[in-house]
Amino acid sequence: MFRVYAALILLGVIWGSNFIFMKWATELISPAQTVFLRVLFGFLPLALIAWRSKVITRKQLPHIPHFIVMSVLATSFYYYGFVAGTALLPSSIAGLLSGSIPIFTFLGAALFLPEERPTKRMALGVALGFAGIVLSARPWQGAMGVSLIGVLWMLAGSLSVGASFVYARRFLSPLKLPPLALATWQTGIAVITLSVLIDFEGITKIATNTQAMWGTVLGLGLLGTGAAYLIYYFIIERLGSVKAAGATYIAPIVAVIIGAIVGEDITSLEIIALISIIGGVLLIQTGRRASV
Repeated sequence: MFRVYAALILLGVIWGSNFIFMKWATELISPAQTVFLRVLFGFLPLALIAWRSKVITRKQLPHIPHFIVMSVLATSFYYYGFVAGTALLPSSIAGLLSGSIPIFTFLGAALFLPEERPTKRMALGVALGFAGIVLSARPWQGAMGVSLIGVLWMLAGSLSVGASFVYARRFLSPLKLPPLALATWQTGIAVITLSVLIDFEGITKIATNTQAMWGTVLGLGLLGTGAAYLIYYFIIERLGSVKAAGATYIAPIVAVIIGAIVGEDITSLEIIALISIIGGVLLIQTGRRASV
């Protein structure tokens, strides 16, 4: 169990560091191009490892509809929402808003996963986490606050990946497919669809800035996509969708710390939001019924 929770923390750290890399990339190229590069450089090592270990088989072909759904929910649209939102927001605020993922996971589990029916304590944890999200979004400041469009994109991405936790738990976990196979199918299909949909004009501008280029290739691609998906499926299988979504509570903390390091203005409001989020995750992680 130690390995599972260590993986949960590692995933949260990886996801939390992604926001500054997205910020760097979108200063040079479009959000859609950033998503494509992220998915491409995440897919390539996964495909190589999957090929060498022979985990992709013909028996998996009937499950392609599930892989397509996951490629949208947990890759293409999820990434685009977060990249588009981060382009309009400070990376620390974008990271805080990503804490809304467990809220959507909680609601999805309550509706579609009877075996993971959340408890009252978990509901309280979600409410406390939601309070932290509201504080970070600052809706009372109106036009003088953070970008509303940026907030909406972040929430759309959170809804998408939150739904993916529930979908994966319900339809993919019972199949007992290797996590590497799931991650490879998911990212590979996303690479194909994104190749058709995006405009590549100007994408080479990313190479003009070494920091942004390596942040995209290594930070977003190899670690933030390739490694993250292997950990993601491993955690869902061992902990279930609601507890696995706890990794997304760690990400905001990491994002705020990195934001402070790079010089973003971190106020007492962000600190209170973080405290609310930490309190929420503790309630969610300790609120599972003993019988589940």
